[in-house]
Amino acid sequence: MTVNLADKIFLVAGLLDFGGILVCLGVALHMAHTQMDLMLEHLKNCSAVMVQAPLREGGLWGKLLLIGWIAGVVTFPGYYLKYGGASIEDLNGFPAPLKRKLVMIKWAAIVLLAALILLFALRTSSLLEGCATSAVVTQLSTLRT
Repeated sequence: MTVNLADKIFLVAGLLDFGGILVCLGVALHMAHTQMDLMLEHLKNCSAVMVQAPLREGGLWGKLLLIGWIAGVVTFPGYYLKYGGASIEDLNGFPAPLKRKLVMIKWAAIVLLAALILLFALRTSSLLEGCATSAVVTQLSTLRT
């Protein structure tokens, strides 16, 4: 069985994407297990977070959802401040290293999900095969000369 270049590109990109998603999940679950009380203490006046706080008792999935919710509030505070779901004092008092980690996790998850969707769209539209085929033809033509 031969695997063409397009399949190899798809496989490597897909494995890297899924690996990144697993790393994000691992970091988020570690933060949920070790620093959840600290995050909830600093966001005690944010109604958007406190409404979701019972998810802490919901096992791994509940903690993961709560971390995602907190990361969303910290990453996009303008939306929550505009509609009254967040407190400016709580957000300003939130520890900077923790805020940085949450923002990185949120943006990494968004980028990795977008990459996965783009990869799926390229694969189903056969554009990836066309690009890979033209790259092979170009490479072969340079070898002939």
